[in-house]
Amino acid sequence: MLKVKVNNKFNFEISTEKNQTLINGLSFQGDILKVSDRSFHVIYNDKSYYAELIDYDKAAKTCSVKVGTNIYPMQMSDQFDELLHQLGMDNLNSTKIAELKAPMPGLVLKVLAAEGEEIKKGGNLLILEAMKMENIIKAPADVVVKSLKVNAGDKVEKNQLLMVFS
Repeated sequence: MLKVKVNNKFNFEISTEKNQTLINGLSFQGDILKVSDRSFHVIYNDKSYYAELIDYDKAAKTCSVKVGTNIYPMQMSDQFDELLHQLGMDNLNSTKIAELKAPMPGLVLKVLAAEGEEIKKGGNLLILEAMKMENIIKAPADVVVKSLKVNAGDKVEKNQLLMVFS
């Protein structure tokens, strides 16, 4: 079973039963031909459609499909995602980080984030020099910088508080 939400509006449940594809419990009466890795030719209700996979994010279970001139964003979930949702465990991967501590002793060369600034996961926060090497410290999750606890030129010890996030 696969649940697909199209345009954040239309919901479909796709399953296979006895070598037959069912969409919302009804047998799919159409034909799909794979043209290439990312494109398909679909015949449905005596109409021909050309569909192209624009982008696909396996981890987020999202994709965008272009049919004609229209692009349809889609979100997918399987029976395991539904079970995690029912158990209230579907948001465990969204990491909440309250503070950033120094991973090693060193010298803060430059602070790249400002108070109140929103930083996406992997965004640069500061440059820390340790053992004559410059290390860019990146955001471990999407964060908003609440307060800075160090300035450029400060010497820091391992596990010293560098930033607080809200």
